[in-house]
Amino acid sequence: MRRSCEKRLSEAEVVPFPYSHRRAFIERQAMRAAELNPDAGERHVRTQIQIQIDAMRRRGISEELILREARCMESAIRTALWRAVMQPPGHVQ
Repeated sequence: MRRSCEKRLSEAEVVPFPYSHRRAFIERQAMRAAELNPDAGERHVRTQIQIQIDAMRRRGISEELILREARCMESAIRTALWRAVMQPPGHVQ
């Protein structure tokens, strides 16, 4: 029994705090994209995601985890962007 615990501990993976939960970052990127024309907004979102992917690679995070986090981050930014574009001015959440 002890051997299996040791093996599991040696295979542990460090999981960064999920990027999709970094609300200020997500909201800031969505608001900036909303201020731009659609093509520039799309480039902005893709550039910001690539910057975060590069940062995770430098930290040695696994590719599988990087891809998962990038998808979650993109989804969170696009959700916030949709909310920013579709809500009437002055709407408070």
